[in-house]
Amino acid sequence: MAIDQELLDLLVCPQCKGNIHLNPNRDGLICEACRLVYAIEDDIPIMLVEEAKPLADEG
Repeated sequence: MAIDQELLDLLVCPQCKGNIHLNPNRDGLICEACRLVYAIEDDIPIMLVEEAKPLADEG
């Protein structure tokens, strides 16, 4: 079961309160402003700043 789009529409970054979006693998939520990725485990987003990983630079 994938994370529900309705839930995604409600979620914001807990650090800056900005928009987040799914990463290409659909296993994390990205905040471009904070350059953080919040993991999704068992279809549950882990929205804790201290658990977030830095967004890897692409390129």
